Amino acid sequence: MVRVKSRYLLCEVNVSDRKSLLVLDDRAIFAAVKKAVARLHGDYGAALCTIRFSVKYLNSHTGMVFLRFPKMCYKLLWSALPFITSIETRGQKIPCFVNCLHIGGTIRTCQKFLVRYNTQQLHRMLPNCNNEGEKKQIRKAILNCSIIRGAFEDEAESEDEA
Repeated sequence: MVRVKSRYLLCEVNVSDRKSLLVLDDRAIFAAVKKAVARLHGDYGAALCTIRFSVKYLNSHTGMVFLRFPKMCYKLLWSALPFITSIETRGQKIPCFVNCLHIGGTIRTCQKFLVRYNTQQLHRMLPNCNNEGEKKQIRKAILNCSIIRGAFEDEAESEDEA
C-alpha cells in the first residue's frame, strides 16, 4: 500500500482594513484559490489541485491560513497564490493579497514555523512601544508562544502522512 502524501502551505491574507478579515471564511478562501488556479493553469490545473485540496485552518483575526493539497501539485497551487487580488464572501468583495510564509510536510511543522514567526514579529514590535504597559503586554505574548497539543483537527492524521 502506498501512502498519499500531502503538503501544507502556511499563508497570510493581507488586507488594508483589518476588520474585513472577520468576514472571511474557509469556503471563500477555497473558492478564491480554486479560481486563481483555474485562471492561471486552466482546467487541468484546477482539476489536479481540487482532488484533495482543503482549507484546514483559518484564523480570521490574524489572517493565517493552512492549506492542504497533494504533494504532486503544490507548485501549481503555490504559483497561483500571487494572482489572488480579492476574495468574495457574503456578498462582499474584499481586496487582498496572499503571502506564502512556509511549505511543510505536516501541519505540525507549519505550526512550529508559525510560533517562531510570531515570536520574531513580537520582538520587532517591542522597540516601537510607547509606554511600559505596551512593553509588558508584548513580553507576556512572547512568553506565551507555545504549541498546544490538539490545536488543529488533523494533527494526528498529518503526522502519519509525512
